[in-house]
Amino acid sequence: MNGRVLRIELRRSVAPWAGVVVLVPALAFLYLLDDTWRSGTTAWTAQWTPLAMKTRSLLFYLWPLTIGLGALQGLRDHRSKMSELLTSTPRPARHRAATLAVATAITLASAFAFLVLVGGVQVLAHTEYTHLGWLPISLVGVLFLVAGAVLGMGAARALPSPLTPPALAMGAFVFTALMHMSLGRTETRTADGLTSTEPNRVSLLSPTVEDVREAFVTLSAPVHVGQTIWLLGMAATGFALLVAATPRARLTALTPVLAGAVIALLVLPSDPRRMYVVDKAAAELVCDGPVCVTTTQQGRLADLAGPGKEALRRLHGALGDQGPDSVRENTAVLPEGSTPRWSRRTVLFDFDEDLIATAKGEELTWALIAKGMVPGCIPVGWSGMGGDEYARTVALGWVLGDLKPLGGPSARLPAAAEAETRTVWKELMALPRAEQLSRINAMRAAALSCKGDPFDVLSGGASR
Repeated sequence: MNGRVLRIELRRSVAPWAGVVVLVPALAFLYLLDDTWRSGTTAWTAQWTPLAMKTRSLLFYLWPLTIGLGALQGLRDHRSKMSELLTSTPRPARHRAATLAVATAITLASAFAFLVLVGGVQVLAHTEYTHLGWLPISLVGVLFLVAGAVLGMGAARALPSPLTPPALAMGAFVFTALMHMSLGRTETRTADGLTSTEPNRVSLLSPTVEDVREAFVTLSAPVHVGQTIWLLGMAATGFALLVAATPRARLTALTPVLAGAVIALLVLPSDPRRMYVVDKAAAELVCDGPVCVTTTQQGRLADLAGPGKEALRRLHGALGDQGPDSVRENTAVLPEGSTPRWSRRTVLFDFDEDLIATAKGEELTWALIAKGMVPGCIPVGWSGMGGDEYARTVALGWVLGDLKPLGGPSARLPAAAEAETRTVWKELMALPRAEQLSRINAMRAAALSCKGDPFDVLSGGASR
C-alpha cells in the first residue's frame, strides 16, 4: 500500500471525522451526562475490566454511527461521478478499497484507543490490581467499529443512494436495540417464581455488553472467539462489496457475513453463566485475619480490617457462639431477580451497597454489624425498602444497646418507620434477656433464609 496515498486519504476523506464521532460523544457521555458511570466499584475509571466493559457499552450508540459514516465514505466516488473513470485506470479496485478501509480503520482504532487510554490513566491511580484480561474486550470493540465501517462502505458502494447512510445507521441502531430488548433476551423464571430475562447467544452478535454489577465479572473466551469470527465475516463482506463490479459478485460477497454469523452462533455459549464469568484471579480473596476482600479491592482492606474485626467482636459479644466469625466481600454472581444467599458464619457485603459505600470508621462497624444481623433479601438487581431495613435498625440497636442511624440513601427510614422501629426496639429491650435472644435468633433465621418477615418476628408477629 502506498503511504503517500494513505496520508492523502487520512487528510481529505471522511475517515478523520469517523474518529471524531467516536471520541467526542463518548467522552461527553462519560463526563457530562451519566454520573453513575463514574462512581462505585464498577465505575469506568475504577478497575480495568469495568473500563473495558463500560467503553464497550458505548458501542450501542457509536456502532450505528460508524456504519453510517462508513456508508457516507463509500458514496464518495458516486457523488463525485468518478466511478467510470476509476474503473478505467490500471490500479486494481482492491488497492483503492484497501486504502479507504485502512484509513478509516486507523482513525477509528486510534479514537477508541484514546478513549481507553483516558480511562486507563485514571484506573492506574485508583487500583493496585493490574492485569491484561480486559484487553480482548477492548480489542473486539475496536474490531466492531472497523468491521461496521467497512460494511457500511461496501453497502453504500453496492447501493449508491443518499438514503443509504441514514438507513444503514438506523438499521444498525434497531439491530442493537432488538438484541437487548427482545430478540437477544430469553424469559426465565427464578426459583421464587419471579419472571426475569437473560441474554441468549444471539445477543452476543451485538457490539455492546450487559451492564455488569461486579468488577470481577468478565466475558468468557468463547465469546471473544465467536464475536471475532462474526466480525471478520462482516469485514470480509464489506471489502468484497467495495470491489464487486457485477450484481452476481455483490450477491456472492454476502457469503462471508452469513457464514461468519452461522459459525459464530455455533461457537458462542448458550448459557448466560458461560457468557459472563467470574475472573478467578480478580475474585481471589486477600485477607487481614478474619476480614477479606477480593484482589480488585485489596487497596481498601486496610480501612476495612479494623471496623470488620470490631464488628465481629460485637456480634460475638451479643450472639455468643451463634455469631459470625469472618467478614468477606461477596463474590457470588447470581442471575437478576434471584434471591440472595447468605451465610450464618460469614458477614457478606458488597462495596457498592448504600449501607457500606460511604461508611467509614465507626459507621462502617455499625454497617457490618447490621449486615451480619440482617443481610437483606431484595432480589438481585432490584431495589426497595421494607421489613429488612426496619429489622436491621432494631437488630443493630439491640447489639449496641442504642438505636444508631445507618448511612446510605436506602438505609434512611421515613419518620413513621423510625417511630415504629423505636417502639419495637423498646419492647424488645424490655423483655428478659433469654427471650430477647430467642427473638433475635428467630429473626436471624428468617433474615438469612429469606423466608418470612424478620421485622414481624422481632415485633412478636404483630402486623405493621
